[in-house]
Amino acid sequence: MIDRWIIKSLMDTDFYKYPMGQFVWKYYPTVRVTSVLRIRTKNVHLGRILDLGELREQLEHARTLRHTNSELHYLRGTNEYRLRMFCEPYLEFLRHLALPEFHLERNGDDIDLRFEGLWCEQMYWETIALAIVNELYSNKLMEPLTAFEREVVYATGRLRLAEKIKTLRQHPTIKFSDFGSRRRFSAKWQEYVDEVLRDELPDQFLGTSNTHFANRTGVVPMGTSAHELQMVVAGLHEDDGTDDWLAVSQREVIDRWWEEYNYGLSIFLPDTFGTDFFLRNLTRHDLEQWKGFRHDSGDLFTFGEKNILARYQKEGIDHEKKLLIPSDGLTLGVMIRADDFFGNRIKVSDGWGTNLTNDLFDGSWRGDLFYGPLSLVIKPILADGHHLVKLSDNLAKATGDPATIERYKRAAGYTNTDRVECVY
Repeated sequence: MIDRWIIKSLMDTDFYKYPMGQFVWKYYPTVRVTSVLRIRTKNVHLGRILDLGELREQLEHARTLRHTNSELHYLRGTNEYRLRMFCEPYLEFLRHLALPEFHLERNGDDIDLRFEGLWCEQMYWETIALAIVNELYSNKLMEPLTAFEREVVYATGRLRLAEKIKTLRQHPTIKFSDFGSRRRFSAKWQEYVDEVLRDELPDQFLGTSNTHFANRTGVVPMGTSAHELQMVVAGLHEDDGTDDWLAVSQREVIDRWWEEYNYGLSIFLPDTFGTDFFLRNLTRHDLEQWKGFRHDSGDLFTFGEKNILARYQKEGIDHEKKLLIPSDGLTLGVMIRADDFFGNRIKVSDGWGTNLTNDLFDGSWRGDLFYGPLSLVIKPILADGHHLVKLSDNLAKATGDPATIERYKRAAGYTNTDRVECVY
């Protein structure tokens, strides 16, 4: 019966949940947040596809899990940057952590899945719930296939992985990590991919964002923070009564994050309210101190050239020592272009997600079923009663109610109109 459970460990989540989790536990322990599931893939209606009883059962099982002594021992020893990341009181908090209750019901042809509770507890649902929904969807895709056809699906995945490895060997300067936990085909497939990459590309595969598989495969856990952090803190500042409340909230996150983690986890995520706004509120001192930037929306090459490299040059900062982490729907073709385009001007380390861990189907439609990876997200929508917003550099990724979005646009001086459909 154990094999029927999709999530077998609370560490089967993105590693960034832990440094961000400790940060939230320390600075915002009483804040209550509501997060909801959003599907961005058009014409896929999960209410017609998934068995809600089965989904509920999988989610309820995840609520029974606790961090084990061995898992806490692993987190205690996480010091890849020569600094211990997690303090003992936070590890004790994790020891007793149980995922809070969830709300699930059918909403027409779709589903309403949301998580409400103390931010420091409910934030751990995100990757876990997305992995459950995606694997149940993968199971539905496999269900009508014959045994032989299922073998063909896995064989296709292995062949595509083999082609990726062959191509990467021809481009040895490309360095990358697995960022594909939340939209993977399945837990077993992601672990298989990580094991193969560890063995076949030891000098290029830097690690995985999945904490559980990093522990099991002996590779480095990768991750810092997510948009959620800036979104919630901004919501808490919205009623400050000042014109610069959004800039104040950004400054609070930057300064507290540096105080907590220093250089080791100093990667800016600039697109929550638009990269232009973020950069306007960075000082030269910030740029000198912090390690680099993660790119998660908008055109990668414009972002890297006109936003990041140009700013480093303007400030007289040696950008060759800085780091750029592309992580927006990467394919191997984009990674090769980025390697050629940026060359030695800035260090590049790719965060390769869905195309790495969910590349087994042909992208065709068969009735209600799309035979390819879904673009699913779980985003916070409320914090202590405040409506939350993410603007992004791609308006197709924007979240929030229209009136609040307009307030945030005014506060950020946001004028971007780019909208590109989210494939992953």
